[in-house]
Amino acid sequence: MTSNESLNRRYRRRSYLKGCLIGLGTAVSAGGVVSATDSENDREDEYETVVDVVEAGADDGGSESVTPVLREHVGDDTLLEFPEGRYYMDEQLRLTDFENVGFVGEDATLVPATYREFDGPQYRLFRMGTSDAPGRDLRFEGFRVDQTASETGIRVLSAQVEDGLVVANVFVDGVHDSGTWGPGLFNVTDPDGSGRVERFCASDGGRHVDETPNAGTMWRGPTGISVDHHHRGTLVFDGCVLGGFPDNGLYVSSETGRVGVDGGRFRNSGTASIRLSGTAGEIRDATITVDENPHDSRGQHAIRLDRGGRFELEGVTVDAPRPNGDAIRVMNDVERASIADSRIAVGDRPNSGIRIDPGVGSATIEDVDIEIDGSGNAVRILGTDATGVDLEDVRITGDAAGTTLRHAIFCERSECRFVGLSVDQRGPDKRRGLEIRGDDATVADSEFETTHTPIVVNGADGVAIEDTRAASAGDGYSLRIIDDSGSVSLAANEFPDGVRDDR
Repeated sequence: MTSNESLNRRYRRRSYLKGCLIGLGTAVSAGGVVSATDSENDREDEYETVVDVVEAGADDGGSESVTPVLREHVGDDTLLEFPEGRYYMDEQLRLTDFENVGFVGEDATLVPATYREFDGPQYRLFRMGTSDAPGRDLRFEGFRVDQTASETGIRVLSAQVEDGLVVANVFVDGVHDSGTWGPGLFNVTDPDGSGRVERFCASDGGRHVDETPNAGTMWRGPTGISVDHHHRGTLVFDGCVLGGFPDNGLYVSSETGRVGVDGGRFRNSGTASIRLSGTAGEIRDATITVDENPHDSRGQHAIRLDRGGRFELEGVTVDAPRPNGDAIRVMNDVERASIADSRIAVGDRPNSGIRIDPGVGSATIEDVDIEIDGSGNAVRILGTDATGVDLEDVRITGDAAGTTLRHAIFCERSECRFVGLSVDQRGPDKRRGLEIRGDDATVADSEFETTHTPIVVNGADGVAIEDTRAASAGDGYSLRIIDDSGSVSLAANEFPDGVRDDR
Protein backbone atom coordinates (compact mmCIF):
# COMPACT_ATOMS: atom_id res chain seq x y z
CA MET A 1 0.00 0.00 0.00
CA THR A 2 1.33 3.44 -0.91
CA SER A 3 1.58 6.27 1.58
CA ASN A 4 -0.89 8.28 -0.52
CA GLU A 5 -3.51 5.51 -0.28
CA SER A 6 -3.12 5.40 3.49
CA LEU A 7 -3.38 9.19 3.74
CA ASN A 8 -6.52 9.24 1.58
CA ARG A 9 -8.22 6.62 3.76
CA ARG A 10 -7.58 8.60 6.92
CA TYR A 11 -8.63 11.86 5.26
CA ARG A 12 -11.97 10.31 4.20
CA ARG A 13 -12.56 9.09 7.72
CA ARG A 14 -11.88 12.46 9.35
CA SER A 15 -14.05 14.23 6.79
CA TYR A 16 -16.90 11.82 7.57
CA LEU A 17 -16.66 12.55 11.28
CA LYS A 18 -16.52 16.31 10.84
CA GLY A 19 -19.43 16.37 8.44
CA CYS A 20 -21.58 14.43 10.89
CA LEU A 21 -20.72 16.24 14.08
CA ILE A 22 -20.11 19.94 13.55
CA GLY A 23 -22.90 22.38 12.86
CA LEU A 24 -22.85 26.03 11.92
CA GLY A 25 -20.69 28.42 13.88
CA THR A 26 -19.81 27.15 17.34
CA ALA A 27 -22.90 24.95 17.67
CA VAL A 28 -22.86 21.18 17.88
CA SER A 29 -25.11 19.26 15.52
CA ALA A 30 -25.97 16.16 17.54
CA GLY A 31 -29.14 15.03 15.78
CA GLY A 32 -29.52 12.88 12.70
CA VAL A 33 -26.02 11.42 12.83
CA VAL A 34 -25.54 8.09 11.08
CA SER A 35 -24.04 5.08 12.85
CA ALA A 36 -20.33 5.13 13.65
CA THR A 37 -20.04 1.40 12.95
CA ASP A 38 -18.87 0.39 9.47
CA SER A 39 -19.01 -3.08 7.93
CA GLU A 40 -16.12 -5.48 8.60
CA ASN A 41 -14.69 -5.03 5.11
CA ASP A 42 -14.88 -1.24 5.37
CA ARG A 43 -13.07 -1.36 8.69
CA GLU A 44 -10.28 -3.61 7.46
CA ASP A 45 -9.76 -1.45 4.37
CA GLU A 46 -8.80 1.44 6.65
CA TYR A 47 -5.69 -0.27 8.02
CA GLU A 48 -2.43 -1.48 6.54
CA THR A 49 -2.16 -4.28 9.13
CA VAL A 50 -5.02 -6.39 10.52
CA VAL A 51 -4.27 -8.73 13.45
CA ASP A 52 -6.49 -11.50 14.79
CA VAL A 53 -5.38 -11.40 18.42
CA VAL A 54 -6.17 -15.08 19.04
CA GLU A 55 -4.09 -16.14 16.05
CA ALA A 56 -1.37 -13.86 17.46
CA GLY A 57 -1.40 -15.82 20.72
CA ALA A 58 -3.99 -14.15 22.96
CA ASP A 59 -5.95 -16.45 25.27
CA ASP A 60 -9.67 -16.23 24.47
CA GLY A 61 -10.68 -18.37 27.44
CA GLY A 62 -10.19 -15.73 30.12
CA SER A 63 -7.33 -17.44 31.98
CA GLU A 64 -4.16 -15.61 30.92
CA SER A 65 -3.67 -11.87 30.51
CA VAL A 66 -3.81 -10.76 26.88
CA THR A 67 -2.08 -7.41 27.48
CA PRO A 68 1.41 -8.67 26.53
CA VAL A 69 0.11 -9.92 23.16
CA LEU A 70 -1.72 -6.65 22.51
CA ARG A 71 1.37 -4.66 23.41
CA GLU A 72 3.46 -6.68 20.97
CA HIS A 73 1.17 -6.09 17.99
CA VAL A 74 -0.42 -2.66 18.51
CA GLY A 75 0.96 0.15 16.34
CA ASP A 76 0.24 2.74 13.69
CA ASP A 77 -2.15 1.84 10.88
CA THR A 78 -3.10 -1.39 12.70
CA LEU A 79 -6.44 -2.98 13.54
CA LEU A 80 -6.61 -5.55 16.35
CA GLU A 81 -9.60 -7.87 15.98
CA PHE A 82 -10.98 -9.83 18.93
CA PRO A 83 -13.02 -12.92 17.92
CA GLU A 84 -15.73 -14.27 20.21
CA GLY A 85 -14.28 -15.12 23.59
CA ARG A 86 -13.23 -13.82 27.02
CA TYR A 87 -10.05 -11.74 27.30
CA TYR A 88 -8.51 -11.32 30.74
CA MET A 89 -6.48 -8.16 31.44
CA ASP A 90 -4.45 -7.45 34.58
CA GLU A 91 -2.48 -4.40 33.39
CA GLN A 92 -3.18 -1.47 31.13
CA LEU A 93 -2.29 -1.21 27.45
CA ARG A 94 -0.76 2.22 26.86
CA LEU A 95 -0.02 3.83 23.49
CA THR A 96 0.77 7.48 22.77
CA ASP A 97 1.36 9.66 19.72
CA PHE A 98 -0.20 7.03 17.43
CA GLU A 99 -1.83 7.22 14.02
CA ASN A 100 -4.85 5.17 12.91
CA VAL A 101 -5.29 2.38 15.47
CA GLY A 102 -8.36 0.19 15.95
CA PHE A 103 -9.70 -2.38 18.43
CA VAL A 104 -12.81 -4.26 17.33
CA GLY A 105 -14.57 -7.08 19.14
CA GLU A 106 -16.95 -9.64 17.65
CA ASP A 107 -18.95 -10.91 20.65
CA ALA A 108 -15.79 -10.33 22.68
CA THR A 109 -15.77 -9.84 26.45
CA LEU A 110 -13.01 -8.05 28.36
CA VAL A 111 -12.47 -9.40 31.88
CA PRO A 112 -10.53 -7.09 34.23
CA ALA A 113 -8.57 -8.47 37.15
CA THR A 114 -9.65 -7.60 40.67
CA TYR A 115 -8.39 -4.42 42.30
CA ARG A 116 -5.74 -6.31 44.26
CA GLU A 117 -4.57 -8.38 41.29
CA PHE A 118 -4.43 -5.56 38.75
CA ASP A 119 -1.06 -3.91 38.13
CA GLY A 120 -1.90 -0.53 39.60
CA PRO A 121 -1.91 2.33 40.26
CA GLN A 122 -2.81 2.88 36.57
CA TYR A 123 -6.24 1.27 36.75
CA ARG A 124 -7.19 1.34 33.08
CA LEU A 125 -7.61 -1.38 30.48
CA PHE A 126 -6.71 0.87 27.54
CA ARG A 127 -4.91 4.21 27.76
CA MET A 128 -4.80 5.53 24.23
CA GLY A 129 -3.05 8.88 24.06
CA THR A 130 -2.30 11.46 26.72
CA SER A 131 -2.80 15.21 26.81
CA ASP A 132 0.88 15.70 25.99
CA ALA A 133 1.06 12.98 23.33
CA PRO A 134 -2.42 12.39 21.89
CA GLY A 135 -3.10 9.99 19.07
CA ARG A 136 -5.04 10.49 15.86
CA ASP A 137 -7.78 8.28 14.40
CA LEU A 138 -8.82 5.76 17.06
CA ARG A 139 -11.56 3.14 16.73
CA PHE A 140 -12.77 1.13 19.73
CA GLU A 141 -15.96 -0.88 19.40
CA GLY A 142 -17.84 -4.10 19.99
CA PHE A 143 -16.92 -5.11 23.55
CA ARG A 144 -18.68 -6.26 26.67
CA VAL A 145 -16.79 -5.64 29.89
CA ASP A 146 -17.48 -8.15 32.66
CA GLN A 147 -17.24 -6.34 36.00
CA THR A 148 -19.72 -8.61 37.76
CA ALA A 149 -17.03 -10.13 39.99
CA SER A 150 -16.34 -8.26 43.21
CA GLU A 151 -13.86 -5.34 43.07
CA THR A 152 -13.31 -5.41 39.31
CA GLY A 153 -14.56 -1.91 38.45
CA ILE A 154 -12.04 -0.13 36.24
CA ARG A 155 -11.65 2.52 33.55
CA VAL A 156 -12.26 0.68 30.29
CA LEU A 157 -10.91 3.33 27.94
CA SER A 158 -9.00 6.58 28.35
CA ALA A 159 -8.85 8.13 24.87
CA GLN A 160 -7.12 11.43 24.11
CA VAL A 161 -6.94 12.07 20.38
CA GLU A 162 -6.42 15.10 18.19
CA ASP A 163 -9.10 14.02 15.72
CA GLY A 164 -10.99 10.97 14.49
CA LEU A 165 -12.32 9.26 17.63
CA VAL A 166 -14.92 6.50 17.09
CA VAL A 167 -16.17 4.50 20.10
CA ALA A 168 -19.23 2.29 19.69
CA ASN A 169 -21.11 -0.57 21.34
CA VAL A 170 -19.24 -0.86 24.62
CA PHE A 171 -21.35 -2.43 27.38
CA VAL A 172 -20.10 -2.56 30.97
CA ASP A 173 -21.82 -5.22 33.11
CA GLY A 174 -21.68 -4.94 36.88
CA VAL A 175 -21.32 -2.18 39.49
CA HIS A 176 -18.09 -0.18 39.39
CA ASP A 177 -17.05 -1.24 42.88
CA SER A 178 -13.24 -0.86 43.13
CA GLY A 179 -13.06 2.90 43.76
CA THR A 180 -10.89 3.56 40.69
CA TRP A 181 -11.52 5.96 37.80
CA GLY A 182 -14.89 5.63 36.09
CA PRO A 183 -15.45 3.63 32.88
CA GLY A 184 -14.60 6.24 30.24
CA LEU A 185 -12.55 9.38 29.62
CA PHE A 186 -12.71 11.00 26.18
CA ASN A 187 -10.97 14.16 24.94
CA VAL A 188 -10.49 15.60 21.45
CA THR A 189 -7.46 17.83 21.88
CA ASP A 190 -7.45 19.70 18.53
CA PRO A 191 -10.00 22.56 18.33
CA ASP A 192 -10.78 21.45 14.76
CA GLY A 193 -10.96 17.75 15.68
CA SER A 194 -14.07 15.68 16.30
CA GLY A 195 -15.17 12.39 17.78
CA ARG A 196 -18.17 10.24 18.47
CA VAL A 197 -19.06 7.91 21.34
CA GLU A 198 -22.05 5.75 20.46
CA ARG A 199 -23.76 3.36 22.89
CA PHE A 200 -21.16 3.42 25.65
CA CYS A 201 -23.24 1.92 28.45
CA ALA A 202 -22.58 1.40 32.15
CA SER A 203 -26.11 1.03 33.44
CA ASP A 204 -25.21 -0.50 36.83
CA GLY A 205 -23.43 2.65 38.03
CA GLY A 206 -20.75 2.77 40.70
CA ARG A 207 -20.14 2.63 44.45
CA HIS A 208 -19.04 5.47 46.69
CA VAL A 209 -15.28 5.31 47.15
CA ASP A 210 -15.68 4.80 50.91
CA GLU A 211 -17.36 1.46 50.19
CA THR A 212 -14.47 0.18 48.04
CA PRO A 213 -10.92 -1.15 48.61
CA ASN A 214 -9.59 2.20 47.36
CA ALA A 215 -11.30 4.21 50.10
CA GLY A 216 -9.97 7.69 50.81
CA THR A 217 -8.24 8.22 47.46
CA MET A 218 -10.78 10.36 45.61
CA TRP A 219 -13.74 12.68 46.11
CA ARG A 220 -16.92 10.60 46.38
CA GLY A 221 -15.92 8.08 43.75
CA PRO A 222 -16.02 7.49 40.00
CA THR A 223 -17.73 9.52 37.31
CA GLY A 224 -19.43 7.51 34.58
CA ILE A 225 -17.98 9.36 31.56
CA SER A 226 -15.48 12.19 31.92
CA VAL A 227 -14.48 14.90 29.44
CA ASP A 228 -11.87 17.05 31.14
CA HIS A 229 -10.05 20.36 30.62
CA HIS A 230 -7.86 18.93 27.85
CA HIS A 231 -10.86 18.67 25.50
CA ARG A 232 -10.77 21.33 22.76
CA GLY A 233 -12.72 19.92 19.82
CA THR A 234 -16.19 18.44 19.25
CA LEU A 235 -17.59 15.28 20.84
CA VAL A 236 -21.02 13.71 20.40
CA PHE A 237 -22.38 11.10 22.81
CA ASP A 238 -25.12 9.13 21.07
CA GLY A 239 -27.38 6.63 22.82
CA CYS A 240 -25.19 6.25 25.91
CA VAL A 241 -26.58 4.77 29.13
CA LEU A 242 -25.28 5.50 32.64
CA GLY A 243 -26.58 4.34 36.00
CA GLY A 244 -25.95 6.08 39.30
CA PHE A 245 -22.34 7.13 39.83
CA PRO A 246 -21.32 8.84 43.10
CA ASP A 247 -19.68 11.88 41.45
CA ASN A 248 -21.44 12.68 38.14
CA GLY A 249 -22.87 10.65 35.31
CA LEU A 250 -21.63 12.36 32.13
CA TYR A 251 -19.34 15.18 33.27
CA VAL A 252 -17.84 17.69 30.82
CA SER A 253 -15.49 20.06 32.66
CA SER A 254 -13.77 21.60 29.62
CA GLU A 255 -14.20 25.35 29.16
CA THR A 256 -13.15 25.32 25.51
CA GLY A 257 -14.63 22.28 23.76
CA ARG A 258 -18.05 21.49 22.28
CA VAL A 259 -20.20 18.52 23.33
CA GLY A 260 -23.48 17.10 22.08
CA VAL A 261 -25.64 14.51 23.83
CA ASP A 262 -28.01 12.76 21.42
CA GLY A 263 -30.51 10.43 23.11
CA GLY A 264 -29.50 8.01 25.80
CA ARG A 265 -30.60 7.35 29.39
CA PHE A 266 -28.98 8.74 32.54
CA ARG A 267 -29.99 7.91 36.10
CA ASN A 268 -29.38 8.82 39.75
CA SER A 269 -25.82 10.15 39.70
CA GLY A 270 -24.57 12.49 42.40
CA THR A 271 -24.24 16.23 41.62
CA ALA A 272 -25.75 15.69 38.15
CA SER A 273 -26.57 12.88 35.76
CA ILE A 274 -25.51 15.18 32.90
CA ARG A 275 -23.18 18.09 33.71
CA LEU A 276 -21.85 20.29 30.92
CA SER A 277 -19.36 23.11 30.45
CA GLY A 278 -17.74 24.42 27.26
CA THR A 279 -18.09 26.90 24.45
CA ALA A 280 -21.22 25.12 23.17
CA GLY A 281 -23.32 22.16 24.25
CA GLU A 282 -26.50 20.42 23.15
CA ILE A 283 -28.69 17.79 24.78
CA ARG A 284 -31.33 16.30 22.50
CA ASP A 285 -33.89 13.53 23.12
CA ALA A 286 -32.17 12.29 26.29
CA THR A 287 -34.05 10.81 29.26
CA ILE A 288 -32.85 11.56 32.78
CA THR A 289 -34.35 9.92 35.87
CA VAL A 290 -33.94 10.70 39.56
CA ASP A 291 -35.80 8.11 41.63
CA GLU A 292 -33.12 6.95 44.08
CA ASN A 293 -30.18 8.37 46.05
CA PRO A 294 -27.79 5.41 46.22
CA HIS A 295 -24.80 7.44 47.49
CA ASP A 296 -26.50 9.72 50.04
CA SER A 297 -25.75 12.73 47.83
CA ARG A 298 -26.74 16.16 49.10
CA GLY A 299 -27.91 17.13 45.62
CA GLN A 300 -28.72 15.25 42.42
CA HIS A 301 -29.59 17.62 39.60
CA ALA A 302 -30.80 15.77 36.54
CA ILE A 303 -29.05 18.30 34.26
CA ARG A 304 -26.58 20.95 35.35
CA LEU A 305 -25.11 23.52 32.97
CA ASP A 306 -21.99 24.88 34.62
CA ARG A 307 -20.20 27.52 32.55
CA GLY A 308 -19.48 28.51 28.98
CA GLY A 309 -21.18 29.87 25.90
CA ARG A 310 -24.38 28.54 24.36
CA PHE A 311 -26.32 25.51 25.60
CA GLU A 312 -29.40 24.11 23.89
CA LEU A 313 -31.75 21.46 25.31
CA GLU A 314 -34.42 20.01 23.07
CA GLY A 315 -36.67 16.96 23.36
CA VAL A 316 -35.38 16.27 26.87
CA THR A 317 -37.38 14.21 29.37
CA VAL A 318 -36.64 14.60 33.08
CA ASP A 319 -38.54 12.28 35.41
CA ALA A 320 -37.75 12.99 39.07
CA PRO A 321 -40.32 11.25 41.29
CA ARG A 322 -37.85 11.51 44.21
CA PRO A 323 -36.08 14.81 43.48
CA ASN A 324 -32.91 15.69 45.35
CA GLY A 325 -31.93 18.83 43.47
CA ASP A 326 -33.33 20.83 40.59
CA ALA A 327 -34.43 19.02 37.45
CA ILE A 328 -32.49 21.50 35.29
CA ARG A 329 -30.11 24.01 36.83
CA VAL A 330 -28.37 26.69 34.81
CA MET A 331 -25.39 28.01 36.75
CA ASN A 332 -24.00 31.55 36.97
CA ASP A 333 -21.30 31.41 34.29
CA VAL A 334 -23.51 30.28 31.39
CA GLU A 335 -23.85 32.96 28.71
CA ARG A 336 -26.95 31.64 26.97
CA ALA A 337 -29.37 28.74 27.47
CA SER A 338 -32.46 27.50 25.68
CA ILE A 339 -34.84 24.71 26.69
CA ALA A 340 -37.43 23.61 24.16
CA ASP A 341 -39.92 20.84 23.37
CA SER A 342 -39.22 19.08 26.65
CA ARG A 343 -41.04 17.42 29.54
CA ILE A 344 -40.20 17.71 33.24
CA ALA A 345 -41.86 15.91 36.15
CA VAL A 346 -40.88 16.74 39.75
CA GLY A 347 -42.18 14.72 42.69
CA ASP A 348 -43.32 15.77 46.15
CA ARG A 349 -40.22 17.54 47.50
CA PRO A 350 -39.37 21.28 47.43
CA ASN A 351 -37.13 21.32 44.36
CA SER A 352 -37.41 23.44 41.23
CA GLY A 353 -38.16 22.23 37.74
CA ILE A 354 -35.92 24.81 36.01
CA ARG A 355 -33.65 27.16 37.94
CA ILE A 356 -31.89 30.07 36.24
CA ASP A 357 -29.16 31.43 38.52
CA PRO A 358 -28.43 35.19 38.88
CA GLY A 359 -25.27 35.25 36.73
CA VAL A 360 -26.76 33.48 33.70
CA GLY A 361 -27.06 35.54 30.51
CA SER A 362 -30.10 35.27 28.25
CA ALA A 363 -32.40 32.25 28.46
CA THR A 364 -35.49 30.97 26.65
CA ILE A 365 -37.97 28.27 27.69
CA GLU A 366 -40.37 27.27 24.94
CA ASP A 367 -42.95 24.49 24.48
CA VAL A 368 -42.13 22.81 27.79
CA ASP A 369 -44.44 20.76 30.05
CA ILE A 370 -43.67 20.86 33.77
CA GLU A 371 -45.59 18.69 36.22
CA ILE A 372 -44.65 19.62 39.77
CA ASP A 373 -46.05 18.04 42.92
CA GLY A 374 -43.57 19.38 45.48
CA SER A 375 -43.55 22.83 47.05
CA GLY A 376 -40.91 24.29 44.74
CA ASN A 377 -40.96 26.64 41.76
CA ALA A 378 -41.65 25.05 38.41
CA VAL A 379 -39.47 27.87 37.02
CA ARG A 380 -37.21 29.96 39.26
CA ILE A 381 -35.59 32.99 37.60
CA LEU A 382 -33.01 34.78 39.74
CA GLY A 383 -30.92 37.91 39.16
CA THR A 384 -32.21 41.43 39.75
CA ASP A 385 -29.63 42.92 37.35
CA ALA A 386 -29.60 40.13 34.77
CA THR A 387 -30.85 39.86 31.19
CA GLY A 388 -34.48 38.99 30.55
CA VAL A 389 -35.83 35.47 30.16
CA ASP A 390 -38.56 34.43 27.72
CA LEU A 391 -41.18 31.78 28.53
CA GLU A 392 -43.48 30.82 25.69
CA ASP A 393 -46.02 27.98 25.49
CA VAL A 394 -45.02 26.60 28.89
CA ARG A 395 -47.59 24.35 30.58
CA ILE A 396 -47.42 23.82 34.35
CA THR A 397 -49.60 21.25 36.13
CA GLY A 398 -49.48 19.18 39.33
CA ASP A 399 -50.46 19.24 42.97
CA ALA A 400 -47.66 21.40 44.38
CA ALA A 401 -48.40 23.14 47.66
CA GLY A 402 -47.51 26.72 48.45
CA THR A 403 -45.86 25.79 51.74
CA THR A 404 -42.19 26.38 50.92
CA LEU A 405 -42.06 28.30 47.65
CA ARG A 406 -45.40 29.93 47.05
CA HIS A 407 -45.40 30.48 43.28
CA ALA A 408 -45.22 28.15 40.31
CA ILE A 409 -43.07 30.79 38.54
CA PHE A 410 -40.85 33.17 40.48
CA CYS A 411 -39.11 35.94 38.53
CA GLU A 412 -36.65 38.59 39.77
CA ARG A 413 -35.39 39.75 36.36
CA SER A 414 -36.51 42.68 34.29
CA GLU A 415 -37.70 42.57 30.67
CA CYS A 416 -39.07 39.03 30.92
CA ARG A 417 -41.84 37.75 28.65
CA PHE A 418 -44.51 35.23 29.61
CA VAL A 419 -46.54 34.37 26.52
CA GLY A 420 -48.94 31.48 25.96
CA LEU A 421 -48.60 30.08 29.48
CA SER A 422 -50.98 27.56 30.98
CA VAL A 423 -50.61 27.27 34.77
CA ASP A 424 -52.89 24.88 36.64
CA GLN A 425 -51.71 24.74 40.27
CA ARG A 426 -54.50 23.94 42.72
CA GLY A 427 -52.53 22.35 45.53
CA PRO A 428 -52.95 23.32 49.21
CA ASP A 429 -51.43 26.11 51.31
CA LYS A 430 -52.15 29.06 49.04
CA ARG A 431 -50.34 27.91 45.92
CA ARG A 432 -49.99 30.80 43.47
CA GLY A 433 -49.06 31.16 39.81
CA LEU A 434 -46.60 33.92 38.87
CA GLU A 435 -44.72 36.47 40.99
CA ILE A 436 -43.16 39.33 39.03
CA ARG A 437 -40.42 41.32 40.76
CA GLY A 438 -38.57 42.65 37.71
CA ASP A 439 -39.49 45.75 35.71
CA ASP A 440 -40.88 45.86 32.17
CA ALA A 441 -42.39 42.37 32.22
CA THR A 442 -45.02 41.21 29.73
CA VAL A 443 -47.73 38.61 30.36
CA ALA A 444 -49.89 37.78 27.34
CA ASP A 445 -52.26 35.15 25.93
CA SER A 446 -52.02 33.07 29.10
CA GLU A 447 -54.29 31.22 31.49
CA PHE A 448 -53.86 30.70 35.23
CA GLU A 449 -55.92 28.56 37.62
CA THR A 450 -54.41 28.43 41.10
CA THR A 451 -55.47 27.88 44.70
CA HIS A 452 -54.60 31.42 45.73
CA THR A 453 -53.84 34.62 43.78
CA PRO A 454 -52.58 33.59 40.31
CA ILE A 455 -50.52 36.72 39.49
CA VAL A 456 -48.63 38.93 41.93
CA VAL A 457 -46.72 42.07 40.95
CA ASN A 458 -44.27 42.70 43.77
CA GLY A 459 -42.27 45.93 43.50
CA ALA A 460 -42.06 45.85 39.70
CA ASP A 461 -42.64 48.77 37.32
CA GLY A 462 -43.74 48.87 33.70
CA VAL A 463 -45.64 45.56 33.80
CA ALA A 464 -48.09 44.81 30.96
CA ILE A 465 -50.74 42.08 31.26
CA GLU A 466 -53.06 41.44 28.31
CA ASP A 467 -55.38 38.79 26.87
CA THR A 468 -54.94 36.69 30.01
CA ARG A 469 -57.36 34.79 32.22
CA ALA A 470 -56.47 34.37 35.90
CA ALA A 471 -58.75 32.66 38.41
CA SER A 472 -58.36 31.64 42.05
CA ALA A 473 -59.90 28.36 43.19
CA GLY A 474 -59.75 29.57 46.79
CA ASP A 475 -60.02 32.95 48.47
CA GLY A 476 -57.43 34.86 46.44
CA TYR A 477 -57.74 37.67 43.91
CA SER A 478 -57.04 37.25 40.21
CA LEU A 479 -54.23 39.83 40.45
CA ARG A 480 -52.51 41.48 43.38
CA ILE A 481 -50.29 44.54 43.03
CA ILE A 482 -48.07 45.10 46.08
CA ASP A 483 -47.81 48.63 47.46
CA ASP A 484 -44.26 49.44 46.30
CA SER A 485 -44.96 48.52 42.67
CA GLY A 486 -44.95 51.00 39.79
CA SER A 487 -47.13 51.13 36.70
CA VAL A 488 -49.15 48.08 35.65
CA SER A 489 -51.16 48.19 32.41
CA LEU A 490 -54.09 45.82 31.85
CA ALA A 491 -55.86 45.07 28.56
CA ALA A 492 -58.48 42.53 27.46
CA ASN A 493 -58.01 40.30 30.51
CA GLU A 494 -60.50 38.07 32.33
CA PHE A 495 -60.09 38.44 36.10
CA PRO A 496 -63.17 36.86 37.71
CA ASP A 497 -61.80 37.30 41.25
CA GLY A 498 -60.90 40.93 40.86
CA VAL A 499 -57.74 42.97 41.37
CA ARG A 500 -56.28 43.98 44.70
CA ASP A 501 -54.17 47.09 44.20
CA ASP A 502 -52.27 48.13 47.34
CA ARG A 503 -50.39 51.06 45.77
